[in-house]
Amino acid sequence: MTNADEYTKMMKEMMGTMPMDTSALQDAFKSQAAMMDRMTKVALEAAEKSTEVSAKWTKATFEKAGAAATTKADPAEYSQAMTEYTSAQAELASEHASEFAEIAKKLQMDTMELLMAAGKDMQQDATAAVQKATDAVTNTAAAPAAKAPAAKKPADK
Repeated sequence: MTNADEYTKMMKEMMGTMPMDTSALQDAFKSQAAMMDRMTKVALEAAEKSTEVSAKWTKATFEKAGAAATTKADPAEYSQAMTEYTSAQAELASEHASEFAEIAKKLQMDTMELLMAAGKDMQQDATAAVQKATDAVTNTAAAPAAKAPAAKKPADK
């Protein structure tokens, strides 16, 4: 085996001697792909909403900063502007943290729904596989066995 073709040929021959039903693997792959598709949609939706909240928060921060940065006639007005800015930031932080918490809560609920549905599907698949195996064993056991030749009685002497 010095090249890839020989290795590929050997692997094909080896796998050919062990026939198997790949439909279960294909079904598992399809199921996994569908699950990942749904999980990706949930994650992207949460990321999009999170980005919107961040952008809204940033815009509000810049607006408040612009108001605080204007020229003031009296030095005490700067202190008042900074106090108002800080107060507004605390309010914005509370408001936006609440929005982020809602996004996280929805993401968690959607994820749990998907995982519960996947678990239910896996349970149904396992039940079907066990039933199929049980039926196969039952049918094999119920099939008439080939009659063995009758044993000869020893001759009386």
